[in-house]
Amino acid sequence: MEIRKEPGSVSRHSVAREDMILINRLSKTELTPDQIYTFAIRLCDNEIDRDWERFDEEALEALSRLFVGKSGIFDHNWSAEGQTARLYKTEVCRESGKTGAGDGCQYLKGYAYMLRSEKNETLINEIEAGIKKEVSVGCSVAGRSCSICGKDRCEHQGGKRYGGKLCFFTLKEPTDAYEWSFVAVPAQRKAGVIKSFAYEPGGDLKRALSAHPDCLRQLEALEKEAQLGRSYMENLRRELVRLAGLTEETMDLKIFAAMSEKMNEGELLEMTRVYQRRMDAMYPPAPQLKARGPVACEDEDRAFLI
Repeated sequence: MEIRKEPGSVSRHSVAREDMILINRLSKTELTPDQIYTFAIRLCDNEIDRDWERFDEEALEALSRLFVGKSGIFDHNWSAEGQTARLYKTEVCRESGKTGAGDGCQYLKGYAYMLRSEKNETLINEIEAGIKKEVSVGCSVAGRSCSICGKDRCEHQGGKRYGGKLCFFTLKEPTDAYEWSFVAVPAQRKAGVIKSFAYEPGGDLKRALSAHPDCLRQLEALEKEAQLGRSYMENLRRELVRLAGLTEETMDLKIFAAMSEKMNEGELLEMTRVYQRRMDAMYPPAPQLKARGPVACEDEDRAFLI
């Protein structure tokens, strides 16, 4: 059974050393991070889609293995001219909530790369702008089962209720994955390019904990403490750079400030202590008020004598 599912979305992805190893296994020549553009895709999930079909957990795991190395094209047009990107890694991810079938939400996430070239510049800009976002997958499965009777072929119609139970079909045993495509309207409502990694710190975790107020309050308290810690470290760095600038006239403070960003608390405190001692030696503190020496009483009272 050949099927196409359009699940979702695309997001920017930072290239790590492990990513380059996987990418270069697929490329003919050794590529470098500055030669490629990478992004993450929500390929498909286990939610009931617009066709009243869904993948089960075993199907997502099988598709995860089948989609590695598959090309990205446009509108399922099987032409070499349309090949733009390739998946080099996939993983099955879990998220909060329940599907319409009653099980935990899961989705298949793919990581794709393309060359930074004049040909792909427009597409990269459209992905970054959120214009090219929705995607669809093309694959084949060995069968499906009806939620009402469990059969592959039956008279039940997806989307209708029988005895109060919704009819949908679970796709099982994927046998092949052909490609994934950028499309206009996906069958799976959430599929496509995942949102950019320019995100609100803790935003995903807050959404996951929204149903647990106590945990959410604990997270917010931890965020406040983390902000205090960041302010403390920033003050340490500023003081260290200030002392270094006063004691080392030839030092490039921009370079030194960049170096201080990589120091931990202990290193910052020790460096600050060293520069403070150097500062005290170069500019010893001089009190504004000095103690007077002993004065004879008769000299003190002479002004009052007539």
